[in-house]
Amino acid sequence: MEIGKNILIIGAGKSGIAACNLLAEEASESKLVLYDADPAKPEDDLRAKLSKAFSGEIILGDFPEELYDTTDLVVISPGVPTDLPMVERLRGNNIPIWGEVELAFRYSRGKLVAVTGTNGKTTTTALTGEIMKQAFANVEVAGNIGIPYTEICRKTTDDGVTVAEMSSFQLESIEAFHPNVSVILNITPDHLNRHHTMEAYAEAKFNIARNQTPSEVCVLNYEDERLRAMSESLQTKILWFSSGRVLKRGLYLRGDKICYNDGMNETEVIDVHEMNIIGRHNYENAMAAIAAGIALSVPMDRIREALRTFVAVAHRIEYTATKNGVVYYNDSKGTNPDASIQAVRAMDRQTILIGGGYDKGSEYDTWIREFPGKVRTLLLMGQTADKIEATARSMGFTDIIRVNSMQEAVEYAHAIAKPGEAVLLSPCCASWGMFKNYEERGDLFKALVRALPD
Repeated sequence: MEIGKNILIIGAGKSGIAACNLLAEEASESKLVLYDADPAKPEDDLRAKLSKAFSGEIILGDFPEELYDTTDLVVISPGVPTDLPMVERLRGNNIPIWGEVELAFRYSRGKLVAVTGTNGKTTTTALTGEIMKQAFANVEVAGNIGIPYTEICRKTTDDGVTVAEMSSFQLESIEAFHPNVSVILNITPDHLNRHHTMEAYAEAKFNIARNQTPSEVCVLNYEDERLRAMSESLQTKILWFSSGRVLKRGLYLRGDKICYNDGMNETEVIDVHEMNIIGRHNYENAMAAIAAGIALSVPMDRIREALRTFVAVAHRIEYTATKNGVVYYNDSKGTNPDASIQAVRAMDRQTILIGGGYDKGSEYDTWIREFPGKVRTLLLMGQTADKIEATARSMGFTDIIRVNSMQEAVEYAHAIAKPGEAVLLSPCCASWGMFKNYEERGDLFKALVRALPD
């Protein structure tokens, strides 16, 4: 594939390294430059992660002026904002700027299911992967779920399926990328510090379906008003799902049953109590995954088998342990209000809630509005503690305790929780500042909980 003589990869994180390795091995005639703005990154460590085929240059710190004139293609990592002056200037020079997923798409084969949404992406992606494995011999699951798309794209086959989780950061820099089946679960405020407006954030999410053809399928949540409005601009087939009403065509809840109507006949897919995931939001995730399976003609009995055996992904309302009659749940992936609202709603008992973290510009009133009858005590830590506490007190919720670390939070929760109650880590905020990522935060919570005395 002709891809450019001089290629600049911006960002030396996991995605950037994977993109660099792909290009080193597949575009051997191109000159590669790997750039990262952090001058403190050890170059030797980066080279150890790079393919032996990489013979390019690594540049750290200040951006060299000459690269503006000598670059033919930029591959940008999702963690790099696309409105940086450096990126804007490269774009102004008419240099194509591809996201890492655009690069991976160009090297991929077979069918592609791409999943996005503010919340539920990881669970839906993992479940969709399990459904696809019931019908296809070669299934790859990658993307924002933790495995760079560029890392697995060369493993794909013409008769296989890739299921890829896509973040708004990844989708804002696509060009030809278009899945056979796209899934948009929901769009609620998040990452506004990066996208600046809800409109820009929603547009980035909707890029997942922009290039789809009339023969391809977009799976959408009927209960999301923004999705209903934006769907009018799509040219692809739409398959709706709903947790709030019975649809004439699509997936929906009828009591405790997930049903599918093809426009003529209703099929009962599964009773929600047969699954190992809890909460209405997870039933929505399941309906979206079922829809993707239907779109790629996976037999219904195979879909049911995947639904019955699927176990919740780590860090998403993940059962951790029961100590002294108190049930502990790890929802470290609850990094925004809507995600943490779903976790609170899933609790079926009085709950000690651990929250707070990095400030992404969110508002917390909708989250706190869910507390009555669910949350008994709120333990707060991190950068957002002041803002969350002020909002909670203004709304009449006053049982708030400030803690300085995860260890202090777990120990305090253990001390005050009563048998029959729950302790839920669902921070409503990103982990940065106190932790490297939400996985590190959740893993520490689980380790501390499991070390508690019975």
